[in-house]
Formats: sequence, C-alpha cells, structure tokens
Amino acid sequence: MDNRFNEVFPFFVPLYFKFSPGNRVIDNFSDHFSFNLFNKQKDDNLKVCIQQLDNIVIESSSIPSNALIIMDASVKNKIAMSILHMHIYNNPITKTLHHVVYVMSTEAKLFAIRCSINQVMNCNDISKIIIITDSIHVARKIFDLLSHFYQVHTVAILSELCDYFLCYQSNSIEFWECPSCCNLALHKTVDKEIKALNPTPLFSCKMLWDLNKKSKCNDLLNNWKMTFQALDLKERQFLKLLDGNNNIIELSYIKGGAWLKFFSHSNSLCARASRAITNHAPIGKYRLRFFPRKEFRYVGYIP
Repeated sequence: MDNRFNEVFPFFVPLYFKFSPGNRVIDNFSDHFSFNLFNKQKDDNLKVCIQQLDNIVIESSSIPSNALIIMDASVKNKIAMSILHMHIYNNPITKTLHHVVYVMSTEAKLFAIRCSINQVMNCNDISKIIIITDSIHVARKIFDLLSHFYQVHTVAILSELCDYFLCYQSNSIEFWECPSCCNLALHKTVDKEIKALNPTPLFSCKMLWDLNKKSKCNDLLNNWKMTFQALDLKERQFLKLLDGNNNIIELSYIKGGAWLKFFSHSNSLCARASRAITNHAPIGKYRLRFFPRKEFRYVGYIP
C-alpha cells in the first residue's frame, strides 16, 4: 500500500465477543429486528408499499413508545452529508445533520443509523425503533459479521442494540425500504433538505479506506483505458459493447461489471454468449482476425 492510505485500515477485532457464535445479535435477538424490502417487479407492489409506509407513519405518530427515523445521505463535491429526522409522539422533530470530506455515501448512511439509534437510547420508554431509508442494503451491513470497511460503526450499533434489546423483551427495531418512487412525504422532506445543503468543510480530513480503494481502482481503470487506446499492438476488430442508448459501456468493477452480471457469473454461459455476440468459435482462423501477424494452428471446432 502506498502512503495515500494514510495508515488508516479497516476496523476489525476478530475476538470481539459480539462476533463470536452464541453471543451475536442474530443468535440471541433474531426476532427483535426485521427488514421490509420493496418489491419492484409489479406496479401493484408500489401501491401496497406506499400504503404500508403511510400506515406506519400514521400509527407511529399515535403511539408514544414508537420512534420513527427518516434518514438520507448523499455526496456532493467530495463532501458526504447525512441527515435524519426523528419523530416521537408529542415531541418536536429532532433534526441531525453531519458532513465530512472524503467519505463514501455508504459510511455516511451507516453513521446516520448509528446516530439515530444513539439518540433513541437517550429517550425514555421507547420500545420500537422504525427506520425508513432508501438504502436498505446499508442497514443490512449492521448484521454482516464478515470483515468489511464499516465495522467501526457496526460494532457501536450492535453494542447499543444489545443493550436496548436486553432492557425489555418487547423492544425491537424495524428497517423499511423507501425508494424515491414511493414519494413518501416525510422522506421527500429529508431528501429536499439534503439536496439544498452546500456545506463547506472546516478542517482537512484523511481519506478513509473505502474511498481510497475506489480512487485507486478508478485510477487503474483510467490508466488501462489510456494505455489500451495508445497501444499499437492492440490489433483490430474489437467489439464495442453499447447500452440501450447506443452509448459505449464503460469498464466497471462494481457489482460484477456492466454486462458480466447478466450471465450470473457462469463461465460456460459467458463463453456461449461471447461466441454468439461476436459470431466466432475458439479456432485459429478466428484468432487470426484479431492478430493477423501471429501464427495459429487451425483446429476444427464442433459447436
């Protein structure tokens, strides 16, 4: 690793007792937390989702023991911002805003969840926490026990959740996914507020591990593109993959890349699709199209 990483490494304690079997939250409190995902497959599901979220907001506002958290996060001009609104029966809305430079949006959202749970811990007689977010996959990382970049936050969240669940057997937390297409009024308010923010960082900050990784990978991709375009030995007849708008699909390492993910990471399926797309078979005559100055042994091919 070069010194760009500023000696900042992922936080992970293998012997941390809440990560050991039998002491984990998923072992002892599996019925105290739940995830409610949005199904995008059918239009009817959108109506059901909107109705469910509306009912949750109405019900939560009428129950003194419920705490409703609406949260969002974004990155603008390399500044990560997180904002959350906490609604508790007959209490004024608690608004919390944080911003910092050189942090990924995933970490900003996890930090917002961490702050919301911490604030609820300081409230009395709250038996249910309801968190509504458009990034349910981030909330799932809380219970991901594998090593990852955000364990400094997940360890803190798990510690507070354990204490919260131990207080009363009825205490629970629910995570509800709320895509922007749902147009939930409370979520639209949070989204509007965060888009209107233009914070200025007051202090310099070290670049954290995951953002360094992303920057380094982007540098490698850009370097590969420049090298490939300038390379005289790249030969000819390379297929340019286009999207639905006839734009060239850019190289990407995220979620399996731009097109490889559609083959379900199957080597055989990917090979067959490549042969069908490029109208070729793995024989010397085909290779000669790309590398005419090389010699290939002609071998017959049976599809």
